[in-house]
Amino acid sequence: MSRPVLTTARAPLTRSVQVVNEHGETESISIPAERSLTVYVDKRELVTLMTLGAHPEWLVLGYLRNQRLVESPAAVESVTVDWEVGAAAVKTIDGIDRIEERTAHRVVTTGCGQGTVFGQLMEDVESVALPDARLTQAQLYGIVNAIRLQESTYKSAGSVHGCALFRGEQMLLFVEDVGRHNAIDTIAGWMWLHGQEHASATPREPLVFYTTGRLTSEMVIKSAQMGVAIVVSRSGTTQMGFEIAERLGLCTIGRATNRHFICYTGKDRLQLQTELAGARPRTA
Repeated sequence: MSRPVLTTARAPLTRSVQVVNEHGETESISIPAERSLTVYVDKRELVTLMTLGAHPEWLVLGYLRNQRLVESPAAVESVTVDWEVGAAAVKTIDGIDRIEERTAHRVVTTGCGQGTVFGQLMEDVESVALPDARLTQAQLYGIVNAIRLQESTYKSAGSVHGCALFRGEQMLLFVEDVGRHNAIDTIAGWMWLHGQEHASATPREPLVFYTTGRLTSEMVIKSAQMGVAIVVSRSGTTQMGFEIAERLGLCTIGRATNRHFICYTGKDRLQLQTELAGARPRTA
């Protein structure tokens, strides 16, 4: 069986950034890279995937297989990835039968790797105007503690992501779903219906979005489109999430567990109270 010709495009998997920890110290850490890769099949745009870029050619082949668009690798002549333009060009042997019909109603899955709505979200980034919002370290600890005390499906069954919307330390809504994007979209829908209830949010009692998932580009953009300038995660961020948050002036705080946290971007929105961080852990 013939095999397709593949490029061997590679990209750095991490990037070093400067952050501020709970003691107010600046440190350098590595965050995972995140890139958009738009897939074209026989010059027809198919989908935009979000990826680290370790093995993009295999990713594209796997996507085509899992979407049941090609029956075997022999149906693909080549996959060419060019990171300078963020594109993967797939050339098939005989084309894909009924490709327009078969891709007309793609379902956006709850998985963590695919960003089919990325292009549409990016188009609106420049028009986002975030509110004047500030968060104290004490409020941040209150949010983390509220999440710790929250009864959840995750505690009883695992395998879900949780998101919450706060005004200051007050939890307005807590949502769980099998995917973090489903959870944030649910909160966005609730906010849309109850927008007037958030008019009293002030710099001292800002709207804060909390997620158990990573702060990827889509999560950052969706938060900004919801008018939320401060995002907290118990996980970390990605390179593209970091860059877009910086561009928007959005405060992203990750690794938020107990008294520990890392402020990646928007540090001016976080009022540090380092005396609350407690004693530093002893090192051997």
